[in-house]
Amino acid sequence: GGIALLAVLMIAYYAGGYVAGRMSRFDGGRQGLGTWLIGLIVTIALALAAVVLGDEYNLLEQLNLPSLPVGEQTLATGGVIALAAIAVGSLLAAMFGGKVGERYHKRVDRAGFVD
Repeated sequence: GGIALLAVLMIAYYAGGYVAGRMSRFDGGRQGLGTWLIGLIVTIALALAAVVLGDEYNLLEQLNLPSLPVGEQTLATGGVIALAAIAVGSLLAAMFGGKVGERYHKRVDRAGFVD
């Protein structure tokens, strides 16, 4: 599940970075970083809203899901590793997408350059 989540987030942040880089004209990597930071800020804001609003709006708690057959220590370690991989992977994907989006303007500038 962690690998699928990582793949989906990397694709999403690559696309967001690409759009930001294509719109920026210069320094697409920095625009990709900005995309990642905005996504991080929104995620933190939603997490804080969930903490403030409490369990009344926790839909996952209402589901009757089976328990996992792993210990809490293993689950915590896996969660920390997945969180680190997602943070680094999405950051790199957003910056790379920004650099690829920036290339569009370089091609346009070269095509429009007349000697």
